[in-house]
Amino acid sequence: MFRFLDRFATPLTFLGIFAVWEACCRAFAIPSFLLPKPTEIMTAAIGVDLSIWAKHIWSTVRVAGMGYAAAILVGVPLAVALATSRVMAKTLYPVLIVVQSTPVVAVAPIIVVTLGAGDMPRVVITFLIAFFPIVVSTTTGLLATPEELIELSRSLRAGFRREVLDIRLPYALPYLFSAARISVTLSVIGAVVAEFVAAEAGLGFYIAFSTSFFKIPQAFAALVVLVLLSLALFRLTAWVQRRFAPWSLPKSER
Repeated sequence: MFRFLDRFATPLTFLGIFAVWEACCRAFAIPSFLLPKPTEIMTAAIGVDLSIWAKHIWSTVRVAGMGYAAAILVGVPLAVALATSRVMAKTLYPVLIVVQSTPVVAVAPIIVVTLGAGDMPRVVITFLIAFFPIVVSTTTGLLATPEELIELSRSLRAGFRREVLDIRLPYALPYLFSAARISVTLSVIGAVVAEFVAAEAGLGFYIAFSTSFFKIPQAFAALVVLVLLSLALFRLTAWVQRRFAPWSLPKSER
């Protein structure tokens, strides 16, 4: 019995939440345009053509993927620069703090006006939301490398490239993957924020479109799809770590 509860605790919890949600909506006769019942959300999701779902999901995944990839490609080298150069740390880190402190939602319309229509402004918005955790966490991991290993590599005349690739990055991988898990969900949030501002497709656009016509069950259905998409990308990132760098996992996850 306890093994069963331990194994199915999470799905049973969500089933209980949905059951209470359904019962409350029925008991208090809450109209669907305020809070739809789970059964109404499911009916709305099934009622939408699969080609429409595929179109909006692909648009969100495409933008989130490009922004996420850009965040990793820019964030990791920037973290190396911050961890290995005091000058870079003193000059760039304050700029990164200012950029991160600026609400992206507030500057999103400016980015759209500046960069024009298309995927570019949405990718930039996604990148701005996703890259900061990667930079900060990877920098922390690079600086966590034992100093004696760095001194040993230098005494053996190992170059800067080998110091970074063979010594610092292996120590930073647990930090990098932790940040990657966070950022992959943030990239979906960034894509949705960008779609709220300017888009003709995407789950964020679909939610805004549905709510503007008071199709609240349909909007909730798109929200459920967004949550499932974020969970899938999170699990995919965890799988990549488990597949290619299992030693970087915490002992409880190996």
